[in-house]
Amino acid sequence: MKKKNLMDDEFAKFYNKALRFLSYRSRSEKEVVDNLKKKSFGRGSGPSEATIELIIKKLKDYKFLDDLEFAKMWVAERSLLKLKPLRVIKFELKQKGITEEIIEQVLSDSKEEEKDLEKAKKIIDKKISKYKGLEKQKIREKLGRFLASRGFDYDTIKKAIDGVLTKGV
Repeated sequence: MKKKNLMDDEFAKFYNKALRFLSYRSRSEKEVVDNLKKKSFGRGSGPSEATIELIIKKLKDYKFLDDLEFAKMWVAERSLLKLKPLRVIKFELKQKGITEEIIEQVLSDSKEEEKDLEKAKKIIDKKISKYKGLEKQKIREKLGRFLASRGFDYDTIKKAIDGVLTKGV
């Protein structure tokens, strides 16, 4: 009977830690598992694999953990607020442990591929005023490097810069 009590104590302690971790923002299942695995308090060790499985199951049952909803939220936030290109968003989702199927489902729903060019143009519109007075080739180089550092591919960069520069600086 004593062993069951220790298991309940361990579960309660780490379940509360997981809830606190989720309280800051939505998380993927992998993020929660990784966070639980690295926890060790004082001289104690982290939770057992069985405890982690129980915590994840309970979080899913209460809908605190849902990789599909997390991915949808992540795509919307990174796309609209941060103007991140599709390939960067895909990479970030993979790092967060989201499966390829969920990534494809979420990105096909949102038509993100069509928006990369629009995002690049918005970024250029914000940056172009810094480059007034420079020759067009210098502007192209600076904007190209900046967009590449943000994760845009060459074709998108070229189309966006050509589209903006043909309108006139």
